[in-house]
Amino acid sequence: MTPRPFILRVPDADIADLKVRLALTRLPDQAPDAPWAYGTDVTYLSNLLAYWRDGFDWRAQEARLNGFPQVMVETAGIDLHALHVPGKGPNPLPLLLLHGWPGSVFEFLDIIPRLTDPALFGGNPADAFTVVAPSLPGYGLSFRPGQKRFGIGAMADSVAELMTALGHPRFGTQGGDWGAAVSTKLGLQHADRIIGVHLNFLSAVRRDPALFTDPAAEVQAFAAELAQFVKEETGYHLMQGTRPQTLAFALNDSPAGLAAWIVEKFRVWTDCEGIPERALSRDQMLADIAFYWFTGCIGASFWPYYERLHGPWMVPEGRTVDVPVGYAEFPREILHPPRVVAAHVLHEVRHPVDDVLAPPGEVARG
Repeated sequence: MTPRPFILRVPDADIADLKVRLALTRLPDQAPDAPWAYGTDVTYLSNLLAYWRDGFDWRAQEARLNGFPQVMVETAGIDLHALHVPGKGPNPLPLLLLHGWPGSVFEFLDIIPRLTDPALFGGNPADAFTVVAPSLPGYGLSFRPGQKRFGIGAMADSVAELMTALGHPRFGTQGGDWGAAVSTKLGLQHADRIIGVHLNFLSAVRRDPALFTDPAAEVQAFAAELAQFVKEETGYHLMQGTRPQTLAFALNDSPAGLAAWIVEKFRVWTDCEGIPERALSRDQMLADIAFYWFTGCIGASFWPYYERLHGPWMVPEGRTVDVPVGYAEFPREILHPPRVVAAHVLHEVRHPVDDVLAPPGEVARG
């Protein structure tokens, strides 16, 4: 498991092929009623694809990624890709940053310098982290054609091995979406190594509104919110979780299809008031989408959805995650599970994040 330095360089021929495919895009007609009413708006996507073909600079985004030290580590039978950025401080805390779907390591490029060198941004050097941000197994540069598929438990084991290879026996972990699920699993399967878990999505809370029978107003409000989410926002989940291979044909062959599938999630899952660019620039969106395109990983990236629908829940019935957990919930989050619901699976929920490093059992502030 010796780490090997890595630099990304997409072949010129792959970029040229992408531009040809974009030029030959055959768009569907626009469905009636308001734009975005039935999915990705045709006019919006047409403009985004034109920019992807003629204005987007992949080499600039590639250079941004290569501006951070990267490694490949052989673990669990695959090459696992990760950014490994040393902290600048007296005792940097190792921190594992885990993305989800349809995310990638590109989403961390702005925040990593703030974590590794807080003094540069007016912070305290004593708060520095050494950041490890892997491409999850099956995602991005942690994918090769024909590779075995990874569920959440196997992902947790593989990134724990990665941290061992990088010389970090104990560490904190932060995740959103599937990254939150993997972080939660780390707290369950590798509790002796986890200093604390920080989440910005409570993926361990089950998605069945019928389970939440507590008459408390906050629980019933969450049950109603969840019921609406399950009704209107889980079509992608069912498709990726039941027929991932079929969907992969379309999205692996058509950059327009891939962009339509992903950008709709950027619109729904960000605080953008219906205009994706209010949350993410076109370059930020396309860097992520292009990363999926060039690595050809979209089919493998669906696998955690299949496992969720066909396997046991990530936190077994009667078990709890007992390491300290910090949780950031934002006003426009997709779901807002109350603390009483989270407590069924997360024993040590603390807030604010400073409390994650407090001794177990200490009363949390906030």
